[in-house]
Amino acid sequence: MDVRRLGVIGYEEALALQRQLVDDRKAGRIGDQLLLLEHPPVITLGVKTRNDRSHVLETAESLASRGVGLFEAGRGGDVTYHGPGQLVGYPILDLKPDRCDVHRYVRDLEEVLIRSVARFGIHAGRVAGLTGIWVGDEKLAAIGVRISRWVTSHGFALNVNTNLEHFRLIVPCGIPDKGVTSMERLLGREVPMAEVEGAVTHEFRALFGRTSLSAAAI
Repeated sequence: MDVRRLGVIGYEEALALQRQLVDDRKAGRIGDQLLLLEHPPVITLGVKTRNDRSHVLETAESLASRGVGLFEAGRGGDVTYHGPGQLVGYPILDLKPDRCDVHRYVRDLEEVLIRSVARFGIHAGRVAGLTGIWVGDEKLAAIGVRISRWVTSHGFALNVNTNLEHFRLIVPCGIPDKGVTSMERLLGREVPMAEVEGAVTHEFRALFGRTSLSAAAI
């Protein structure tokens, strides 16, 4: 598995890259990949928002005036926010032959993140019936995946030093009675992104198999 640290990359560019890598993975031209990156401010819409965008609390014009993009993501889930200071992970994995279980895959992503933040002294867990990882009633990381012929794309967003005020532009993940938090807020200090990337890489290696690290962006 190759881990690619891409830095800050636009959402549309990341979508195009994922599509290409998914095609390559299906054809066997590449092995499993894990993309680690940050996005400029953007709100993304999952399949649950196809007929109802009420969880986006601003118009597209208002968002644009704030410098916040709006895109349909093609992943599962509702609405979420990505922005600087948030670690986004896009695993491109072939789950065949022995991991063809969507529920298990999502739980495995949660486990990677729970273990990763534990390395910083944060005790996160799950909430029954909901995805992502939580500290109390506040979500620390969101998960939304797409699986095509058992090859995965999209993935997770872990709030590291994220501007939490931007979550006021939406109903995060369509859950009105829960909050959002970040590692920075929980620890009372800014957390180096490189350290978090290293922790996630380590835990991904432990759960999904051997991983080689490439720092080169595409």
